[in-house]
Amino acid sequence: MNKSCNYSNVTNDYLAAYECILRDMMDGMTHADLSDSISHNFITQMIPHHQGAIEMSRNILRYTTNIPLQNLALQIIPEQTKSISCMRSILRKCEAVHNCKQDLYRYQTRTRQIMQTMFCEMKCACTTNCVSGNFVRQMIPHHCAAIAMSENTLRYCICPELIPILDCIIRSQRMEVQKMQCMLRCMG
Repeated sequence: MNKSCNYSNVTNDYLAAYECILRDMMDGMTHADLSDSISHNFITQMIPHHQGAIEMSRNILRYTTNIPLQNLALQIIPEQTKSISCMRSILRKCEAVHNCKQDLYRYQTRTRQIMQTMFCEMKCACTTNCVSGNFVRQMIPHHCAAIAMSENTLRYCICPELIPILDCIIRSQRMEVQKMQCMLRCMG
């Protein structure tokens, strides 16, 4: 994060919480218990990713006065909570779909690339005393990674019950990225 300017107490508090959320999400995603099932691996890495979005949204709700951003955060929380619940409910079935070593290697190599790009962009997002802008600049790469991870997963043989969840992630997060890009333009 850009530490070159003096931040207000509100911004410092927001950023301190954000850094903890980001660290927990990164730890959960990089230390997920992986198996020989792409479906299982996606779920175990996406749950901490979604939890990060929930916590980021709760964090911004403590600080922002931007009504459209409040509405977006209030939309993200139940949406991601429901997605986590759906993924947990099919995890056992998804574990039964095994993949060959070559597919697992290609899948996980691409997933690691997506995660590293996201971590870097979220850590290095431009920060100012506008916490609303900070949130949007941090959440866009977060959502873009969820889209890319979902699209990567759809390239392989996976549990059929996971497919509608992936489709929902792609569709909803694309719409939210568009909203956030529009918000950023409006914020200047």
